[in-house]
Amino acid sequence: MGSATEPRLLPVGLAFTAGFVDTLGFVALFYFFTAHVTGNFVVLGSALTQPLHGLIAKVLALPTFIIAVGAVRLYGRSLEQRGVAAAPRLLALEAVFLAIFMALGCFATPLTDGDAPIAVVTALGGVVAMGVQNAGSRTVFASLSPTTVMTGNVTQLVIDTVDLVAGVPAAGVPALRARIRRFWPPVIAFTVGAGCGALGFKLGGFLSLLVPTLVVLGLAIRARLP
Repeated sequence: MGSATEPRLLPVGLAFTAGFVDTLGFVALFYFFTAHVTGNFVVLGSALTQPLHGLIAKVLALPTFIIAVGAVRLYGRSLEQRGVAAAPRLLALEAVFLAIFMALGCFATPLTDGDAPIAVVTALGGVVAMGVQNAGSRTVFASLSPTTVMTGNVTQLVIDTVDLVAGVPAAGVPALRARIRRFWPPVIAFTVGAGCGALGFKLGGFLSLLVPTLVVLGLAIRARLP
């Protein structure tokens, strides 16, 4: 599993990446979610009462995500069967698709029509990149806290904090504290990433995706180290 056994750097870096990419996609691609793909259903629902751009990409987001996750799972299984470490390769694959997302976005700029073919392809490129991360978080990195959906992390943090304050048997305290230490860093990292994604797009457009791309590439390189 490579650095999947490292409980701090990896989930923090991936959570930052998810927050950055999801927010940038939302700002740049007409309220499109790349990581929280089911959020596009909410935006699609709002289209019943108000005109919106980018409906084609939002309709295609979920099937694209499903295909991406399925393909990554097959790839991961093939690596496992050959006894090859999956963690660095999945991280490198995500970095590649983030770079593709960045290149497509730069090529498509300026985006004025969310339903233009290049806009749709760009949006789906981001979905594929986040599909790789989502698939990895459920397989190779399953022992770590989730890095793309923070609602569950926040819910668990609140529950554990209430239990810790209200009182639990002494034997359960270490487990509660360990889980709290595991879940709060990704939440903070995702929040920081979201702010950086919005600011990055304002200052550098799609080129700012170079930041999360380098973060994930760095994690991939680190995962290959002994």
